[in-house]
Amino acid sequence: MSVPEAKFKINAKEGIVELEGTSTFVDKHLEKFEELFNSAIREAIGRGFEQVLSEQEQRYTKSLPLNTETKLTANHTINTSHSSPKQCPTLPPIPVDLKVNEKKIGLREFYAQKKPSNHYERTAVFAYYLSHFNKKTEIRYGELLSCYEEVDEKKPSIVDIVKNSIRYKGWLEPSHDKFATRLTISGENFVKFDLPQQAGQLVEQPYPAQLSLNR
Repeated sequence: MSVPEAKFKINAKEGIVELEGTSTFVDKHLEKFEELFNSAIREAIGRGFEQVLSEQEQRYTKSLPLNTETKLTANHTINTSHSSPKQCPTLPPIPVDLKVNEKKIGLREFYAQKKPSNHYERTAVFAYYLSHFNKKTEIRYGELLSCYEEVDEKKPSIVDIVKNSIRYKGWLEPSHDKFATRLTISGENFVKFDLPQQAGQLVEQPYPAQLSLNR
């Protein structure tokens, strides 16, 4: 009676390995097969999993004896997917009162006085306005985005701007809320004293009082 050929099959896409042969054959070659598979995984890191296994399979299959009766199937799942980098969450604007009234200047007027030139300065100005005129102890990121809309400026990645302002500028500081911040003394001094002001206007004074002074 003729002896059927041995079989050695690897499906790289599905991570399935199939080894067929007698018990003696399987015992003899299983250890070599494990070394082959581990070696293939290491090489796959730099060269591509499917290409390496194909080359290893061709080299090893040539050395297999031609006999088979018992079938042994081993399933291995290799996860070659890479996690995508973290992206900043998309935060919606949060409605907040930014208009002029009998108690405070409007954000647009205050923004025109201070003339911030970049996103870090704008965020500091907005945080100052919300802290001093809206009496907020914590400023939500969404409220800062509403400030951008109010002054008709292009909105940035507010999470990154706040994080970098905390780390490099020191104008803001973390809050208990993940998506909130607070104005620091350094940020307050920067907005109050260092940014330009329009001549003849007092930043801290309510807007209606300024109108009465100009009459």
